[in-house]
Amino acid sequence: MQTCGFYDEAGEFAYLVGLPGKSGVGGGIVAIYPLQYSVAVWSPRLNSKGNSVMGIKALELLTTETQESIF
Repeated sequence: MQTCGFYDEAGEFAYLVGLPGKSGVGGGIVAIYPLQYSVAVWSPRLNSKGNSVMGIKALELLTTETQESIF
């Protein structure tokens, strides 16, 4: 999931969020913190690469506030 779960935006997602994740064309995203938790977000507005704009932002805020990352 880390290297291809977001198609052409996988590297950007890894840098911003720091968790493996998978996006769907309906605006859903699932991300995991291995052996700890999984989280799902949904927001239908997609960016030019087909990923949820607010979903990515929500996950970025989550990992920033909790300071949890796989890196």
